[in-house]
Amino acid sequence: MTRITSRDNSLLRHARAVRDGKVTDSIFVEGLRLAEEAADSGLAIEAVIYSEELAQKERGGRLIRDLEQDSVTLASVSEKLLQSISYTKTPQGIVVLAGRPSVAPDLFTDRQPETPLLVILHRLNNPVNVGAIVRTAEAAGATGVIATAGTADPFSPKSLRGAMGSAFRLPIWTGVDYGQAIDWCHRRRIQTVCADVHSHEKYNEIEWRGAAAIIMGAESDGLSAAEIAMTDKAVKIPMQGRTESLNVAVAAGILLYEASRYRQA
Repeated sequence: MTRITSRDNSLLRHARAVRDGKVTDSIFVEGLRLAEEAADSGLAIEAVIYSEELAQKERGGRLIRDLEQDSVTLASVSEKLLQSISYTKTPQGIVVLAGRPSVAPDLFTDRQPETPLLVILHRLNNPVNVGAIVRTAEAAGATGVIATAGTADPFSPKSLRGAMGSAFRLPIWTGVDYGQAIDWCHRRRIQTVCADVHSHEKYNEIEWRGAAAIIMGAESDGLSAAEIAMTDKAVKIPMQGRTESLNVAVAAGILLYEASRYRQA
């Protein structure tokens, strides 16, 4: 265990680089709850930076002792130094640096059941929405997430905070070309279903029983006409009043739970 001061800040500089996405093979996990989730998920923990105050509390002290037994690099810092690397306005007592989960196409395929339920995120640029969808996907029984190139990183600090540990447990394939993702689904007879406000078919009028991939497009303009044409089905979520659209995470939740309900029935 190391006590870090402002004069010995190489680890702090590295933590900031990970936080800012400058170190692509590591992720920045902040907060006690997320740190516990990371420790329980089997991630390769690289370093733990925590405040002296957290170490004195029962729950925080227990986690630090557990990580110390795993020969993880541990560093105690003052609240002021922790604030200098924190992603939030108020430091949450602990930062974990871990190896970025890597799911290659073959491994992602191997981790899918016979009838998978997937979510494809295409060009979503808000990491909060990405995290919320990953969290909802796990809760609804989805078996994996595909994030295309141009989508906010599911392992960025904001996304991880929104996912609340789900990103550590669900297989997530990132950086995929949209056409590649659609082709991957078609070759495995996975029905691709996208949300489209102009569709004539409602989300609860289609067959959800088999393998399916729900495709969610960018928050601002959704999928293009050409991208919709590449999918098997386009469905709409009926809306009353003068509402023109739903938040993409809310829409994904509706579709995921309808698919889950249908499959369980």
